[in-house]
Amino acid sequence: MKFGSQQSDLVSSPEQSVNGSFRKFASGFVRNDLDSSPGQSLDGSFRKSNSVISTHSVSGVSSSSKYFQTSRRVYKGLKDFGRKFIDQELFNQSLDNWISENYGVDQVTGEQTVLKPLFLTDELRKLDLALEGVLFQQLFRMPCSPLASKSAKEDVYHALEDFLHVIVNGLWRTFWRKSGPPPFSLSCFHHPGSKFYAAEKAILRGRLEELRGLALISENGNNLKVHWNQVVELVLFRQNILSGNELKLSVSTICEALFYGVHILISRCLRKSRTISDDSVFIVVFDSKFGAVIKLGGDLSKLELNTGDPYQSMAHWIKCHAEVLLSSVETIWNRLGNANWGDLGTLQVLLATFYSIVQCNGPPRKSISSLASAHSLRLQKRRIECRLAENENAKIPYQQDGYQHGEIVELDHSDNPLVKNTTHLKLRQGEILLLEDQQQGQKSFQIQESFIGGNYFLYGAISLDYPTQLLTLYVGAHPSRLEPSWEDMSLWYQVQRQTKVLNILKHQGVSSKYLPEVIASGRILHPGPCKKQSPSGRCDHPRCGTPILVTLPVGEPLSYIVARDGPFSSDDALRCCRDCLVALRSAATASVQHGDISPENIIRVFNMQGTRHKVLYIPVSWGRAVLEDRDSPAINLQFSSSHALQHGKLCPASDAESLVYLLFFVTGGRMHPQDSIESALQWREKSWATRSIQQHLGEVSPLLKAFSDYVDSLCGTPYPVDYDIWVKRLNRAVDGSGSADRGKMIEEVAMTLRLENVAESSGTSGGGT
Repeated sequence: MKFGSQQSDLVSSPEQSVNGSFRKFASGFVRNDLDSSPGQSLDGSFRKSNSVISTHSVSGVSSSSKYFQTSRRVYKGLKDFGRKFIDQELFNQSLDNWISENYGVDQVTGEQTVLKPLFLTDELRKLDLALEGVLFQQLFRMPCSPLASKSAKEDVYHALEDFLHVIVNGLWRTFWRKSGPPPFSLSCFHHPGSKFYAAEKAILRGRLEELRGLALISENGNNLKVHWNQVVELVLFRQNILSGNELKLSVSTICEALFYGVHILISRCLRKSRTISDDSVFIVVFDSKFGAVIKLGGDLSKLELNTGDPYQSMAHWIKCHAEVLLSSVETIWNRLGNANWGDLGTLQVLLATFYSIVQCNGPPRKSISSLASAHSLRLQKRRIECRLAENENAKIPYQQDGYQHGEIVELDHSDNPLVKNTTHLKLRQGEILLLEDQQQGQKSFQIQESFIGGNYFLYGAISLDYPTQLLTLYVGAHPSRLEPSWEDMSLWYQVQRQTKVLNILKHQGVSSKYLPEVIASGRILHPGPCKKQSPSGRCDHPRCGTPILVTLPVGEPLSYIVARDGPFSSDDALRCCRDCLVALRSAATASVQHGDISPENIIRVFNMQGTRHKVLYIPVSWGRAVLEDRDSPAINLQFSSSHALQHGKLCPASDAESLVYLLFFVTGGRMHPQDSIESALQWREKSWATRSIQQHLGEVSPLLKAFSDYVDSLCGTPYPVDYDIWVKRLNRAVDGSGSADRGKMIEEVAMTLRLENVAESSGTSGGGT
């Protein structure tokens, strides 16, 4: 089944899935000794010392013939291993005792054993809130007795296909793109390495009895042949997945899921292009009533290939080096064959599919947290609707004095007490706001468009005095709101705190085209009489005293640009790095650190005034900036610095470290979603230790690799970033005209890094080249 069009006959074979590229995969084998458990450094960070990296960094990036031959042997060994690993029964025999001993809760200690639970209840609850209002409707019902007849078996696969189709479509349109079909298809399979078929064609060809389940396939351009390395998520269907009368998976079900999971991981490692994360895969198992999710992950570089028994070798890898996580077994379909949308079972499948799509297509445009945070707004709206229904005439009278009976009148919402209780002020296109600025007096702005951010309201507006320039207008929370909610604190940082920070920069003479400029700030003046007792007071009007911040310029956030246009080119990445460093350097002259560098907080602006610089990248959202030691930065699991995650404070190089993560993201680097500070720190430690960030940026630009090496040498230390030298080098790369000069510049960077002695006292993974 193809989303948006008719599925063609898809054919693949094990040989076709092997694509001949092995350089990246083999690098994991030569760095096998770097995967030992991390030890804390003296400053408490989870980084490895320079000595660890210095002895292995060369092998990770070498292109010598010796490295090439080792990679070739490893690739061939893994390919042969996959061909031999075909007997599921032998695999089951090597694992069933271990699974039986480690699945569930120990009856003596009451503690969870080796096979850990997959999802936390808070994760599922947050996804449930994020999907409020999203329609999931399965049209094909699941038969209650799937094996009673041939037609019932056909109905099973129609229902299964429809169920997954609804899930993928709903997730894609909610989190990624509202229009256009998802870049996936659904196909049936018989065994690992078999051909893929659309369910309908498999039924017509009489292959129904051989089918084992469905696979969610990542589309590969116009190539109609599908390989197993394109499997995003695998779905197995069995007559019964339960273990006897217990509500837990049977050992054979777990073994079968792991068997297919291993084949998918091996196929991904052998492919030419890496579009899906190699280190983990989600397998969903169903029968006609219940369902569960299994996640298999691990580093295949630790798999022993040269062995006579591949099944014992794989069993040893799973026991010692892999991570196997299992969800609870929950009801998916009721007795009428309808899916229990919103219950734990379907939420687990939804979350597993969400993470699988993230592995394949990168982070979504809208995060689960941002959509879930709007729950309070929807809840308040529902409360208002209920109150209106309970006592409509008392709340909003349909007839007022001075109007004839039956005349349609427009009600003044300022007289409606319910409007005063709404959580945040929403403005309409074309609406005119009168702003009271203590410095500039009254100013008028007209709303042109709205951009709803994660937890604050952002608008495009024009000044009626200068209507040719589009401005950014932030609307804060009304002062009468007393409940201390996370949304209101976010609004406070975006408006009041950002106003303070930008005014500090302005008063200290910090001015740059790479920094936002305050055009006006103050409070809304509402139409009609105002009953406030003092200039700083407020009346009971729902808009009175609402804080407003108006800034320049207006641009698109990088998160939106990457989601729409794909990764940055080398030139765009260099320009983005240069512009952000110039902004950070300017702020540093006033002892200000941004504290929240992320793709949502960097905008791209087209500067039409000059001809030399047509594109600018400008850091915005300075509300979480750090002015003094007691200030706390924002915590972003993907982009915050390691020091910020560990200590809740910034070190002098924290903004530069966040900028490296941002460059890694916008140039196509894979950033897995993190669910805790601990997992975020582990990802950073592993990425710096294995130099995966530097290697990726090196493929984009040698200068960006050198910059990431330099930042790595400073992270967690008291040493400041030398912005001047890096801005100078990036200026040459961005504005220079000769490739010879650029090559000379790279040599100067390498020379300087070799002479740099900061890394010797930093306790990080090494900044030398």
